[in-house]
Amino acid sequence: MSKTKLHELADVGQSIWLDYISRPLLETNALQDWVDNGLRGMTSNPSIFNQSISQSKDYDEKISQLKAAGKSTFEIYDDLTIRDIQEACDIFEPVYRATDGLDGYVSLEINPLLANDTAASIAEGKRLYAKAGRKNIMIKVPSTPAGFPVIEELLADGINVNVTLIFSLQQYESTANAFMKGLERYSQKQSDLSKIASVASVFVSRIDNTIDEMLDKKIPTVSQKEKLTFLKNKAAIANCQLVYAKALELENSSRFKTLTAKGARFQRVLWASTSTKNPAYSDVKYITELVAKNTVNTVPEKTLKAFMDHGITKIALNGGEAGGAGLILMDLNTQGISIDEVCKKLLADGVVAFEKSFNELIYSIETKATQLAAK
Repeated sequence: MSKTKLHELADVGQSIWLDYISRPLLETNALQDWVDNGLRGMTSNPSIFNQSISQSKDYDEKISQLKAAGKSTFEIYDDLTIRDIQEACDIFEPVYRATDGLDGYVSLEINPLLANDTAASIAEGKRLYAKAGRKNIMIKVPSTPAGFPVIEELLADGINVNVTLIFSLQQYESTANAFMKGLERYSQKQSDLSKIASVASVFVSRIDNTIDEMLDKKIPTVSQKEKLTFLKNKAAIANCQLVYAKALELENSSRFKTLTAKGARFQRVLWASTSTKNPAYSDVKYITELVAKNTVNTVPEKTLKAFMDHGITKIALNGGEAGGAGLILMDLNTQGISIDEVCKKLLADGVVAFEKSFNELIYSIETKATQLAAK
């Protein structure tokens, strides 16, 4: 097979993962075709499972079988999602082996209703990892005050972790600290750290969406129209530049080099929420402008197809852009727009959105199970 743009990205140091999962994707050759074309992993979340299960009939037969077997609604949800994750892990297992554990992972999120309960989240993360029974699964944990001890504990137990819902630089730094603390604890029990993997999922497009709306409200009321217009479509990438620069700094720190000597891989930054919401911008903006070594970008299938058609596989970030990025965020602050406050709100909204999707999914499964049983 000829080299694709996904292979070209891998050559420059970035892995592309798919931010989607469904029964048709697994039951046909669709996912395997993507893997053959260079796809190197997969992520899921409550919203994706809600879309796949509640808005199709693809899971109805299995729901009916599980209901007839006396399973509760949560048990049905659990079995459906674990089955999908296991099958996806099996498809990506050759990638996992070929990359020596760098890629080939599939992510499953801890029940978002437990987001503020550290102890329950730890127990649930360990349960999901054991039930899935796949070495190339990543357990997703939100980057929240309650989540940081979960990240540390799971990694200390040798469980791969995808830290999700990162918006701010401060969140990223706390995430990286929890990652290193987890590995440091694990190293007290095991001498080889090479089999533990983690990514830090930084959400991108929602920042531009929010800040652009704030700028639009200001533009008609101030004299600096040109300046405010210039700042549109800049904040998300600037924020990512600062995160990436910090990641390079931490990767080269003496603290992490101690872990590297024991085989540890650094926690790669993963760009998430990278579909373009504003039609005025390029539909591959949040891929082409975020190509960087030792990173991951997880994208929905529509965006992935667009990138395969007209994306650019050239390094866009090298860690040296932090100064200019800082100036952009300072200019926004001068206009009364604080990136820290925006990120804080987006995190709170993200936690609520995943809770809402999870509740909707459970309700949909319960409704379907009842209706199918009545037929």
